[in-house]
Amino acid sequence: MTDQIIPPVSMTLDDTNPDVFAAELGEEFRRFGFAVISDHGIEQQIIDDALDRAKAFFALPVEIKQKYHVEGGAGQRGYTPFGREAAKDAAQIDLKEFWHVGRDLPAGHPNATVMPQNLTPEEIEDWQAVTRLFDALDELGLRLLRAVARDLGLDQHFFDDTVKDGNSILRLLHYPAQEATVPEGSIRAAAHEDINTITLLLGAEEAGLQVIDRRTGDWIDVNPPPGCLVINVGDMLQRLTNNVFPSTTHRVVNPAPERQKFARYSVPFFLHFRPDYEICTLENCVSEENPDQYPDPISAQDYLLQRLREIRLL
Repeated sequence: MTDQIIPPVSMTLDDTNPDVFAAELGEEFRRFGFAVISDHGIEQQIIDDALDRAKAFFALPVEIKQKYHVEGGAGQRGYTPFGREAAKDAAQIDLKEFWHVGRDLPAGHPNATVMPQNLTPEEIEDWQAVTRLFDALDELGLRLLRAVARDLGLDQHFFDDTVKDGNSILRLLHYPAQEATVPEGSIRAAAHEDINTITLLLGAEEAGLQVIDRRTGDWIDVNPPPGCLVINVGDMLQRLTNNVFPSTTHRVVNPAPERQKFARYSVPFFLHFRPDYEICTLENCVSEENPDQYPDPISAQDYLLQRLREIRLL
């Protein structure tokens, strides 16, 4: 492991010099598949309110939380119990439980056939605080994708339609304290790549997130400064860009002995394309040096289902 630091890029630069912001974001994506953003503009109160609701839910008795688990729902909405998800090709389970919030669609919307309705835990007051964070991250994610488009030499609004009414998910994550015996070989989240377009992750209070430096193969601790946001490329954007932007392997390791009595919470926002969007390699990401590695287009929905089977949620 190395102490390599991913330098923060300030969102204020997106206002004063958007092309420089796009270039700096693109450089971090190419190097790490990850970027760190400062001055992201989401009010701390919105973040704190959502985290408070998450902590209150996960503190409920198991039998109450279990009411909100949707059998056969592939974990797409509501509660997924501890020990259900595993990284692709991993033998061991991840040491986590989580709740998924998706987009609220109006009645009769065509995407409603593949995007289930949200659940609301009746035991938690003002659960809409979680929706407020979803909306804030959804808006910020689109702004970041416009920077991605500029860096790729596309019209800056290229991604607007691709993610309109997209199947994005806010995950409330709880990694319980590890004062009891941990299953052999299991860590909080085994090495994996994300399925979606980009992920926006608000910093956790407890350490543990690590990413591979693609140039050295070393694991890097990702402990962003307070108030920063971590962003990473997902498999769908990697496929669309023909690996120009890599979806980089990352993990959440178990805590040091002195921190085992502390739980870890985080709130990643998985920004997705709309279900019917066809992921087809961008022409300007193909060259003699980088021939098309994904010649067969696939819809975002089919790709999602394929990957959900691989991580044992479907």
